[in-house]
Amino acid sequence: MLAGREENPDGTTTLWRPVGPAELALIAESGYAAFPPRLPDQPIFYPVLTEDYAARIAAEWNVEASGSGHVTRFRVGTGFARRYPSRQAGGRDIAELWIPAEDVVELNAHLAGPIEVVSSF
Repeated sequence: MLAGREENPDGTTTLWRPVGPAELALIAESGYAAFPPRLPDQPIFYPVLTEDYAARIAAEWNVEASGSGHVTRFRVGTGFARRYPSRQAGGRDIAELWIPAEDVVELNAHLAGPIEVVSSF
């Protein structure tokens, strides 16, 4: 269930999240220190396990839906990340975590360092 994860020797796990401009603005407002709460119709927060998968979503889905897409990279404590199994969302290299919306506050408390924007489309 942990397949495909980038677990680091420092006790963190690296994850990526594709975001549109509205979500990126909220992340920036936090000083790149927190993800915003999920909207009522968004019961799951889903970071992905690879930068390539995040870039595909940002370029193909976020750009079409909102005019731009961005890939964020962040590190979270591995103990926290291991609570959530890796889920296949398609092919072998298409995996993500499904974190319930109510756990996003706790996710933010386990972030190790800032949320970084690594590419934009």
